[in-house]
Amino acid sequence: MRIPWLLLVSTLQILLTLCGVGAQSSPSKGVKHAAGYCAMYNICGARADGKLLNCPFNTPAVKPDDLLSSKIQSLCPTITGNVCCTETQFDTLRTQVQQAIPFVVSCPACLRNFLNVFCELTCSPDQSLFINVTSVAKVKINSTVDAIEYYITDAFGQGLYQSCKDVKFGSSNSRALEFIGAGAKDFKEWFAFMGQKAAPDVPGSPYAINFLPTPLESSGMRPMNVSTYSCADNSLGCSCGDCPSAPACSSTVAPPTQRKHSCNLRFVGSLQAKCVDFSLAILYIVLVSLFLGGGLFHRIREKKKSFRMRPLSTAEAGGGQSSVNPQKADTVHMQMLQNTPQRNWAQLSTVQGYMANFYGNYGVWVARHPTLVLCSSVSVVLLLCIGLVRFKVETRPDKLWVGPGSRAFEEKQFFDIHLAPFYRIEQLILATVPNSPNGKAPPILTEENIKLLFDIQKKVDGLRANYSGSMVSLTNICMKPLGEDCATQSILQYFKMKPENYDEFGGVDHVKYCFEHYTSTDSCLSAFKGPLDPSTALGGFSGNNFDEASAFLVTYPVDNAVDNEGNRTEKAVAWEKAFIQLAKDELLPMAKSKNLTFSFSSESSIEEELKRESTADIITIAISYLVMFAYISLTLGDPPRLNSFYITSKVLLGLSGVLLVMLSVLGSVGFFSAIGVKSTLIIMEVIPFLVLAVGVDNMCILVHAVKRQEQELPLERRISNALMAVGPSITLASLAEILAFAVGAFIRMPAVRVFSMFAALAVLLDFLLQVTAFVALIVFDFLRAEDKRVDCFPCIKTSQSSDGVDKRVSHRKAGLLTRYMKEVHAPVLSHWAVKIVVIAFFIGLALAGIALSTRIEPGLEQQIVLPQDSYLQGYFNNVSAYLRIGPPVYFVVKNYNYSSESVQTNQLCSISQCDSNSLLNEISRASLTPEVSYIAKPAASWIDDFLVWISPEAFGCCRKFTNGTFCPPDDQPPCCSPDQTTCGLSEVCKDCTTCFRHADLSNDRPSTKQFKEKLPWFLNALPSADCAKGGRGAYSDSVDLQGYESEIIQASSFRTYHTPLNKQSDYVNSMRAARDFSSKVSRSLKMEIFPYSVFYMFFEQYLDIWKTALINLSIAIGAVFVVCLVITCSFWSSAIILLVIAMIIIDLLGVMAVLHIQLNALSVVNLVMSVGIAVEFCVHITHAFSVSSGDKNQRMKEALATMGASVFSGITLTKLVGVIVLGFARSEVFVVYYFKMYLALVLLGFLHGLVFLPVFLSMFGPAPRHVEVERQDHRPSVSSLP
Repeated sequence: MRIPWLLLVSTLQILLTLCGVGAQSSPSKGVKHAAGYCAMYNICGARADGKLLNCPFNTPAVKPDDLLSSKIQSLCPTITGNVCCTETQFDTLRTQVQQAIPFVVSCPACLRNFLNVFCELTCSPDQSLFINVTSVAKVKINSTVDAIEYYITDAFGQGLYQSCKDVKFGSSNSRALEFIGAGAKDFKEWFAFMGQKAAPDVPGSPYAINFLPTPLESSGMRPMNVSTYSCADNSLGCSCGDCPSAPACSSTVAPPTQRKHSCNLRFVGSLQAKCVDFSLAILYIVLVSLFLGGGLFHRIREKKKSFRMRPLSTAEAGGGQSSVNPQKADTVHMQMLQNTPQRNWAQLSTVQGYMANFYGNYGVWVARHPTLVLCSSVSVVLLLCIGLVRFKVETRPDKLWVGPGSRAFEEKQFFDIHLAPFYRIEQLILATVPNSPNGKAPPILTEENIKLLFDIQKKVDGLRANYSGSMVSLTNICMKPLGEDCATQSILQYFKMKPENYDEFGGVDHVKYCFEHYTSTDSCLSAFKGPLDPSTALGGFSGNNFDEASAFLVTYPVDNAVDNEGNRTEKAVAWEKAFIQLAKDELLPMAKSKNLTFSFSSESSIEEELKRESTADIITIAISYLVMFAYISLTLGDPPRLNSFYITSKVLLGLSGVLLVMLSVLGSVGFFSAIGVKSTLIIMEVIPFLVLAVGVDNMCILVHAVKRQEQELPLERRISNALMAVGPSITLASLAEILAFAVGAFIRMPAVRVFSMFAALAVLLDFLLQVTAFVALIVFDFLRAEDKRVDCFPCIKTSQSSDGVDKRVSHRKAGLLTRYMKEVHAPVLSHWAVKIVVIAFFIGLALAGIALSTRIEPGLEQQIVLPQDSYLQGYFNNVSAYLRIGPPVYFVVKNYNYSSESVQTNQLCSISQCDSNSLLNEISRASLTPEVSYIAKPAASWIDDFLVWISPEAFGCCRKFTNGTFCPPDDQPPCCSPDQTTCGLSEVCKDCTTCFRHADLSNDRPSTKQFKEKLPWFLNALPSADCAKGGRGAYSDSVDLQGYESEIIQASSFRTYHTPLNKQSDYVNSMRAARDFSSKVSRSLKMEIFPYSVFYMFFEQYLDIWKTALINLSIAIGAVFVVCLVITCSFWSSAIILLVIAMIIIDLLGVMAVLHIQLNALSVVNLVMSVGIAVEFCVHITHAFSVSSGDKNQRMKEALATMGASVFSGITLTKLVGVIVLGFARSEVFVVYYFKMYLALVLLGFLHGLVFLPVFLSMFGPAPRHVEVERQDHRPSVSSLP
């Protein structure tokens, strides 16, 4: 950072050497006002503070010698012949004016008009015609000028102001008039500022100047009215950035004045709707109308067909009743089934048939060798767990959310290597409390609050952190632009950060004075020698009303390092931890004692709080798992009976199943840890819950399938039949889930990619353990129950007779849920009117989900991710409430060719003779519409300042000794000794000359050799009053000099600021706008330009988060479809599964919009996970429908009777009880992204799987394709009966 050094006040010391102030409306008596006469001539004394005073000599103009004449002509070309100034007066003029020249030299017209004001005042041969001395003071024995009237026409004043009003001073992103005119709004304000008489030891004019437009006619005087130059003048024209009104600039295409809005349709009055909503509403009406029409037509046709068939049906029915009793027929039929081989007409594809045969044989083998299967399968997974010794967790945000191949990552790497890493930020916010809940907060700017801020600063300065035995202070790590003082952004800089200066400088009044003069008054400059913009140190104000500010902002920029070079990062982190502890323990109580709010943050705060957040809800997660375990144990067992519950319960089996689930997660984490893949907090928090939720389903289905078998069968046959019945659907669901997660491994976002890899392997291991170890455990558990051993204590065997129990087992009665599904749920869904309503409702739900999904905003609010009791919660709220400036943004130019033959210099700069569509001019133009561009102000331009610095007009900047080495300005060593209070021409530097004359330059541009030689001079030149354009500090890190001798600068940057960004959408849109802008300019200039800001790396994911989400979901759903198609060999069945999953996801997106859940990596992970979980809700019902016989209604009823209870109890309720517990989590991220989304998923999955899917299958299910399969067992499974 670096900014102008002097004041207009100093600049106007020019006048102090030449003129005076007065307020007299008539000319002095006895004074001759005529052409060729002076009003002031020579120096007659000096004030006590050393400021020189002119003589009030009304003498004829004097002919100068040739040397003085040539000097005057070089600075004041309008003055020829006789003059009214001595060489001393002219040298004083030149010395003082050089302080102002760097601010306006970029616009030649403004510079010439500005110089004419003082050239005419000082040396004009007709000085007496427009200068009237109105007051004279005695200094010793001499009379000196004390006040004057300076008559200047309004036309000249207006021309001067118009040519200078838009001129920018690049290094501070401010208008030049802020420095040399105190921000004047018109020429009268500017003249009033220049005419002020300075108090002793205060920069400014030593006498007053009263600028007036016209003298009295009787005076014989006439106002000064030399020609003014327009900033659009052909010969002295300025750049578009300094003169946007120029014809060449106004002809360029203006940026859009408003953002593009989505398509809306307006109806009666204020009623309007989005085009997509209206289109979907029309589509819904059309679809429902077609569906209702088709349904009614089908219903009527069925009735007619039924009416024509009624006589025949009646006759057949009567014949049947007269010959055979129905009940007896059923008995005979059962006897036939039991005594003959079974021919089961089942819809089995070739793959399903092979899978069923495999599971049948495999079930027998497992039942005969359960110990071998259990030990071998568990051993393999335990072997994978050995990798946990290399377990590491990745918590760095840049490693979680940014892929190595991402554009933002590559741009950050380029910026850090070629320029400099963005500094670390430590910040304090001290604010007043509103008097009422909705009232306005009182101003923070009071003496008591400023002194409190000094006390806080004292404690921060005294803070020491221990790093490897050495003590680290803020001074050791802070950013120092000029190598001495920290660049702390605080209003205490108006007192040079010293408490003793408070009363000496004027206290609160001095602060208010600096609000208006922070760029121009030396006493307002910071301790690090730069001006402090009040908007960076104050908050809670509107416009430029800094007095209304309700908050102090204190920012400590700390040096950063690439790859922790020299342990600088670790030292900074050590200090930051101590800083946060100090803020909590001491600074916060200090602020509260004064009834102020206090918030704080450090660069490492978010990472540290995220680590703490990962452990905040361990108890909640554990309770969730315990609740699920308790429910599993309950649902796996038989209905509890007092005399047998300790035998029929399945607590030990449920616990074993949960342990297998956790083992599969550990095996997955162990495998990836072994190969060097770090885990993430998402994996640790989500995957165990996910695998448990998925694994529980299969456990329930397997146990229920075994329990449905005829108990008279041997256990191995029951296991075999159960696996034959549900093995294919479990395999289908698991493979679909594994593939759904596995496709996420191709995503570039590390957090999503790593999650998908861990989840896919965990689900695969869980599936393998379920069909191996858990089946073996089922064998052991059923053997335990049959041997009348106590659950949880299998070594204890009861002696109680179990005849009653065996009898109940042999003649097991269907459970309440099964009877509900068979006798209530299925018949209700079979009614044609219910089907119409269900289909219409779910179509509407899906279309509403599509419409609502367009309202989902990308982003992840930081407050949600952090613990609710985190100190950062209040900090982020205060940042949004108080900050009035956005984060800095750098436009980085790669491979800039500065050679004379190249045109790229003019394509970048924004001063005179630069291209109107140059980069800097385009940035300036974009800043005019900040609501669209998100660019707050023009950019600081090192190239502009460098070209000004070497300009002959800036004669105090680029100078050289007679031996050709760099000569600094006159107010810097060795020209001026550090102990001197004032500096002038010294013996050391008296022979220094400007680096170039106009003749040495080509169109005011340096040659390749000149550029190459002087650029390092510029970047090492200290800014000071005599030359505010020095590049050291301001541009030290803006240019990469490595290899620049080859005429190519590999990297250079131009800094500006974003507008205040208060919402996640603001960050995303600002990044998108900056990239669009740089792409447009890059194409126009045929140069490689990119924007960089520290937050881009974390928000890049949101630029195409929708694309990422849709691709992931499409691939996941497509993978499920392929697996279903391969296993079922039924395109229509696979398409129905795909349709239901897609509807669940669409509806889930709609719920996200309603609950204001943003789209980010967490929600994308949840959506991908939802595909895997949604499979469970539809695959089992669809498979049961496919292996059932009869018409579609009958097959639907049988599917619900067979699998409906398992889906509801084993899938829906199991997940539901675990999810509900997450609603009590302390962390908002769990409540929003896990509780709300999971709860919505479970409810939507239940509704689609047990309501929509059965209805859809009964209407549009695949036609039966019978394959005859002869069974060899004489006691077939109940589940295989037609």
